[in-house]
Amino acid sequence: MKLTTTTQVSVDGVMQANGPSEEEHTAGFERDGWAMGHFDDEAMTFVEQLYQRADAFLFGRWTYDFFAGYWGVMDLGSGLIADALNTRPKYVASNTLTEPRWADTTVLSGDLAAAIGELKAKQAGELQVHGSGRLVRWLLENDLVDEMNLLIVPVVVGRARGYSPTPARTWRLTWSNREPSRRA
Repeated sequence: MKLTTTTQVSVDGVMQANGPSEEEHTAGFERDGWAMGHFDDEAMTFVEQLYQRADAFLFGRWTYDFFAGYWGVMDLGSGLIADALNTRPKYVASNTLTEPRWADTTVLSGDLAAAIGELKAKQAGELQVHGSGRLVRWLLENDLVDEMNLLIVPVVVGRARGYSPTPARTWRLTWSNREPSRRA
């Protein structure tokens, strides 16, 4: 199984949830919601196509809880992203979650590298990670990522949780698209 990550990131390397977040405010960051309003129909179609090609999803604990509370409560037919998330297997990396509330979820704990390696070796298709910044950094450090999708939003946010993986690695650009320019 190919492991891909999809990360929404500002020009200055900030990666955060798309909309307002109480967790971010508690951590002292008051600039959330910076990506709102930057997606047009073409960008949304691209994101929907990403979700459609997934065979399973892998989440960090915070992103899992956020997605379960938002996407996990939607009925089938609510949209392409909701349908993909609610009809395909989900895995969450957590040493504290014991009873996942989202259907078809498996908790991966303990030796995470071995568990993910097993998923990648035994199944065909694509295992997608959306958001989950700490998990993505860990996956990169452990050389478990096969492909990265970066959705670069044309804003400079300033201080926040950055997206700066530790290991040096060169990636090959396989596709890019530029959205029509808009001034804020």
